[in-house]
Amino acid sequence: MRKKKTSKQIFYKVEITDAGAKGVCVAKSSDGKIIFVSNVVPGDVVDIETFKKRKSYYEGKAIHFHSFSKDRVAPVCKHFTVCGGCKWQNMTYEKQLYYKNNEVYNNLKRIAKVSLPTFDEIKGSENIYFYRNKMEFGFSNSRWITQEEKENNVEIQNKNALGFHIPKMWDKILDIEKCHLQQDPSNLIRNSIRTFAIENNLSFFDVKNQNGLLRTLMIRNTSKGELMVLIQFYENNLQSIKLIMNYLANTFPKINSLLYVINTKPNDTLYDQEIICYKGNPYITEEMEGLQFRIQAKSFYQTNSHQAYELYKITRDFAGLSGKETVYDLYTGTGTIALFVAKNAKKVIGIEAVNDAIEDAKINAKYNNLTNCAFFVGDMKNVFTEEFILNNGNPDVIITDPPRDGMHQEVIKQIINVAPQKIVYVSCNSATQARDLSLLDSHYKVMRVQPVDMFPQTHHVENVVLLEKR
Repeated sequence: MRKKKTSKQIFYKVEITDAGAKGVCVAKSSDGKIIFVSNVVPGDVVDIETFKKRKSYYEGKAIHFHSFSKDRVAPVCKHFTVCGGCKWQNMTYEKQLYYKNNEVYNNLKRIAKVSLPTFDEIKGSENIYFYRNKMEFGFSNSRWITQEEKENNVEIQNKNALGFHIPKMWDKILDIEKCHLQQDPSNLIRNSIRTFAIENNLSFFDVKNQNGLLRTLMIRNTSKGELMVLIQFYENNLQSIKLIMNYLANTFPKINSLLYVINTKPNDTLYDQEIICYKGNPYITEEMEGLQFRIQAKSFYQTNSHQAYELYKITRDFAGLSGKETVYDLYTGTGTIALFVAKNAKKVIGIEAVNDAIEDAKINAKYNNLTNCAFFVGDMKNVFTEEFILNNGNPDVIITDPPRDGMHQEVIKQIINVAPQKIVYVSCNSATQARDLSLLDSHYKVMRVQPVDMFPQTHHVENVVLLEKR
């Protein structure tokens, strides 16, 4: 049964049947089309109002709940649904793992169309809250007014905000009181900075007019308890900068690395900016099986330290190294996987496009006295060539951990030409991973599949695949 409402439609008493890509859930309308719904849990029975219509599907929202799913739980965060960061916080963790595992299986089955073994059980996270080691927040002089505040006519005394961007609205910041993703003192530091800045009339960034002192805040921590805080300023006002940096240094003496940046670009990316160390070291240190990893402000490191260890152990296990192998680590980043497997290999070669990441990898190799690792910078399809392999040796095992877009076809062709005995493919996007597995299928067979949950309360899932030469 359906009813027209201007250009929209309402579908009544629809059961939500599945959780799909990007965290949205799935139902079927009375006219046979799929409906993607974001504010529900599989098992809910709801009335849905659509706001977008396409040839084969609708997008909509639940406007009335007739019954609730047995897999629904109360979200712990007061900002749930508004900030958009933890879309599955209203679903039991057991079911989150179930749907993540399903997504990986469906992508590999439907896109790759290859023969699949029984999956190893998805590796859940021991910590389902306060697991992130890096958080980034934005300052704004015009904070987002929530629907609840509008409906209750809440008078906003101060419009300055420090928090998260509203999804798809990069000029809007939701003021965050408590985030459940990073351990304290993360919340205390963020809230203290906001209070101090307001009390001292320090200006918050105006993204439309491109002015204001305070622009972004980054907080990083490690499993060793080390702490990095970086503030990005838009205006080069050294008196105000020193005021807030001294406040942080005195109020939070346990900060190991206190940094700042003066960034007057239209965008707030850090990678081309000078990082100024105000107090302490320009890095913090993570530890894993006795290995020490120095992490700088620009460094990439998996944002769930505990699960990163689990992910790397699975990768090493799939590689099955005896100590005699030459291993290539493609898209090595800061070399964490390469360094982690180095003690089990004869030689490890890491390749990465980002120069700063390769410098981090070299520093960490030297710091850990690992002399069997070498790192090279450049675009993968241009570096990973026959000449490069002649100079560095033919790999027995290739580990590849590409970005979300997956591997370039030329890289896949070169892997096939090189013909290592094993490939361990680590991916944060099982859809592009599946595409690449299809291209490798004539030469390599999928032997093991192990999904890993790095990001509880979200739809994101990592996946590790072992391929062996046919």
